[in-house]
Amino acid sequence: MSATVGTAAVTGGRGRGARERILAATARLFATQGINATGMEQVAEAAPVSKRTLYAHFRAKNDLVLAHLQSVAASGATLEAVLTRENVPPMERILGLFDQPGPAPDAAPVRGCPFIDAAAEFPDPESAVHAYAREQKLRMAQLVTALVTKLGCREPAALAEQLVTLADGAATRAMVLDEPDYGRHARAAAQTLLGHAMA
Repeated sequence: MSATVGTAAVTGGRGRGARERILAATARLFATQGINATGMEQVAEAAPVSKRTLYAHFRAKNDLVLAHLQSVAASGATLEAVLTRENVPPMERILGLFDQPGPAPDAAPVRGCPFIDAAAEFPDPESAVHAYAREQKLRMAQLVTALVTKLGCREPAALAEQLVTLADGAATRAMVLDEPDYGRHARAAAQTLLGHAMA
């Protein structure tokens, strides 16, 4: 989910593509050093844009964080994208939650779920960032519930919660252990759960 940053020089003001460059730089910085450790000046320098341009697009850091998460959600590089592939059978979509991509060519460390990361760095449940992360996680459970219902599984809502818990746990452990294929363990557990629910 990392993004590259353009190298073209940018003049002051709200130049063409400034918002996109800011969000690309934000994605890279947040992924490598975390949200709270990333300052607005760093984002402006990496974009590259003036601080005036940065604040013209995002009046506060919280606004930037929220826009970043919205950009991630719309990117097609999330677990939601795996679950909504209409040309893939429901079972394969569910098990796709546990297929982690291979190591990046530049040997970048494995990153965890950006929504979990954001919720951890904005622990107040009432904050806009935390609320958006929660919304994404609830949507993930809803999508899985719909898929296991299609499969005829018993107690689909409860089963969906078990499956998304496995997916989130696997993503977190993959990041902590820097092990890209860690999801294989959760995939095996998911297959067992699905097998019992469909019996």
